Amino acid sequence: MNDVDVSKQIQQMVRFIRQEAEEKANEISVSAEEEFNIEKLQLVEAEKKKIRQEYERKQKQVEVRRKIEYSMQLNASRIKVLQAQDDLVNSMKEAASKEIQHVSHEHHHHSYKHLLKDLIIQGLLRLKEPSVLLRCREHDLHLVNSVLDSVKEEYAEKANVYQPEIIVDHVHLPPAPSHHHAHGPFCSGGVVLASRDGKIVFENTLDARLDVVFRRKLPQIRKSLFGSITG
Repeated sequence: MNDVDVSKQIQQMVRFIRQEAEEKANEISVSAEEEFNIEKLQLVEAEKKKIRQEYERKQKQVEVRRKIEYSMQLNASRIKVLQAQDDLVNSMKEAASKEIQHVSHEHHHHSYKHLLKDLIIQGLLRLKEPSVLLRCREHDLHLVNSVLDSVKEEYAEKANVYQPEIIVDHVHLPPAPSHHHAHGPFCSGGVVLASRDGKIVFENTLDARLDVVFRRKLPQIRKSLFGSITG
């Protein structure tokens, strides 16, 4: 084999090696690009998933805040309704309280005298004590004294006991409400009876009776005024 043949063979081997190297390089390049695209797609999908999760998280937060705000607004509305109901009920009680103040006025003298008698007898029947202490307003003192004899007699007959001892206290109940005593204690009328030792007290004033009746009738009053919406 001469030099020319050797040179040709070498050139062929070089071309073969170069071609093989180029093909290998192309394969590596294609494989690398495929891996890059796959990894890029995975990264994109991962970021999309993060974005979706973040969006869902924020959406849930917004929904929770919306529910909380709605609940707070609903509670605030309920409180306003209940407050309005209470204001109306209290205004009715205040109106009733003003009405009972007229019971003891001078032009109702006879009927109030009879009422005082009944209130004292009721108190005696409740206490069932042989001796009691009676307290009334200073303004009612003359009326109370005027009915004591008939009170003792009627009570003794009803309870089938001896006539009780009734001691009128020198300490009086507060006067009726007025502009001069707008914020102080007051009494619209009636009496308070107590056992001699003070352990048993029966408050039978007009104001106390109004409180008792109002508490008992409050469910009916609310149902009548507000029906089923009463909270």
